[in-house]
Amino acid sequence: MSNLRWRLALIGVLVLASVWALYPRNVKVRQRRADGTFYDTTSYRVPLRKGLDLQGGMHLALEVDDSKGVVANKAEAIDRALKVVRTRIEGMGVSETVIQKAGNDRINVDIPGVDDRERAIKIAQDQAFLEFQITDKTGAFEKALPRLDQLAREKGFGGAATVASAGGAATTPSATAPLGGLLTTGTDTAAKGAATTKSDSAKKDSAKADSATLGAGGPISKLILGGQMPGQFLFERANYDALKLFFESPAAAAALPPGKVVRFGSDSTVIGNKTYRSLYLVDERPIITGEYLTDAKPNQNPLEGGTVVEFTLNQEGGRRFQRETAKHVHDYMAIVLDKVVMGAPPIINSAIGTRGQITMGGKDLQAAQDLSLVLKAGALPVPLRVAEVRNIGPSLGQDSIHKAFTAGAIAIALVIVIMLGYYRFSGLLAVGGLALYVLYTLAVLAGFDAVLTLPGLAGFVLSIGIAVDANVLIFERIREELDRGKTVRTAIDEGFRHAMSAIIDSNVSTILTAMVLYQFGTGPVKGFAVTLIAGIVASMVTSIFVVRTFFLLWLNRSRGAQTLSI
Repeated sequence: MSNLRWRLALIGVLVLASVWALYPRNVKVRQRRADGTFYDTTSYRVPLRKGLDLQGGMHLALEVDDSKGVVANKAEAIDRALKVVRTRIEGMGVSETVIQKAGNDRINVDIPGVDDRERAIKIAQDQAFLEFQITDKTGAFEKALPRLDQLAREKGFGGAATVASAGGAATTPSATAPLGGLLTTGTDTAAKGAATTKSDSAKKDSAKADSATLGAGGPISKLILGGQMPGQFLFERANYDALKLFFESPAAAAALPPGKVVRFGSDSTVIGNKTYRSLYLVDERPIITGEYLTDAKPNQNPLEGGTVVEFTLNQEGGRRFQRETAKHVHDYMAIVLDKVVMGAPPIINSAIGTRGQITMGGKDLQAAQDLSLVLKAGALPVPLRVAEVRNIGPSLGQDSIHKAFTAGAIAIALVIVIMLGYYRFSGLLAVGGLALYVLYTLAVLAGFDAVLTLPGLAGFVLSIGIAVDANVLIFERIREELDRGKTVRTAIDEGFRHAMSAIIDSNVSTILTAMVLYQFGTGPVKGFAVTLIAGIVASMVTSIFVVRTFFLLWLNRSRGAQTLSI
């Protein structure tokens, strides 16, 4: 009796979990207005998404961005970029995307039912080129300011705002709290001791940099304050666009000292009711790039800035990283993603090995997941730009969709009729298990955020047949045991025990085939494989565990029946 109770309790828990997974809830969606603009709203619906063929989605066309440099062989570059874009988009979830090359310079991406268009565009378009660069500690930026000011006068440069007039007192950041930033630490033996705390000598350098405006009223120098670490400088956020345009010009790059480049930071700070952003002068040659990165994953670390992205380098990258960071102990290292410094650079207190982490500067876990996704997929071989983005309708007509659902309903009805007509009461128990199978499978698909498409529905219906096939094997074995004169309880036990090996062998072989389809397939093929695997696993649970529990419950209620309707 106790065995029966825990079986029923487990089935009840699975039913409740499945109902919770499928229970309608408010889901954030993006709607399109009549004028073509979009707005965010919520929709109360079951958390199962439909694919491109059933509901349509977003069409995104990406092409090579020639404005960022001439690409010699666009066809080859697009072929390489196609793999990166596919890895990134499919990394967002099993979404039945269609990603294919169009011509020699364009990639078409069709994503079903996208709730966050901007996120999908950003993940597909991000260059994701990661560099580790040492900040300047020689005062090279201050020495170059006269040349930069002269160049700005010749170009007629004017910022959107000024920090202080030539004769006035400027606000300094020295009284503010340190900027929150990015922490990179090694977790292996060679990396122990790396931290973000400043040494005494570094604090002295920072105090020297914490001054008023760096020049005597030049167009550039009057907008910039000394920062809190060597190579860091602050400017009002209102001047960001103008300064970025100026420093990205070839003339400004030529005016900087050889081997040095300006990189803008992602962090900001408030000084005297004004918001300031950072720019950094760093070594142009990175000590290492993201090409050696093998893994990246998001995590929560409240002790080190909240949300972080933990990364791992391969052995070659780890050796190079350890060798280079050993040369720059007590220097500051900027971690630069797509030419933007991610947070305030940490100080290197010891050599760093194969592991480290990036703090997200107050950003949420979703941002960390997206960053780890693009880092793992690798950098794009060429910069891409969005050439076209639009909504697309279902690829199948409503009539085709209706006929497909009708065909599936007829198939399920025939399975039920055959089981009831051929196996009678035992067939009724199998149909009960089949109902739970449908519930469990849909719950698994909802839990994996899968997308229902016509191929996926075909896999679902196919797995129903497989679920019934297991019960057919069991019932036929029970019949054989009954024909041999065994009691009903013994025949049921023997039937399940002897049929088990055949059921497991057939299901495992099918799962292995589906896993190959998932590994090497894309789009609808991968969706078919996911649905098939989920259905097979659920069918094994229902046909072996649930149906047997139903038999045990019937035997317990019937006080050891002498006959069985099978």
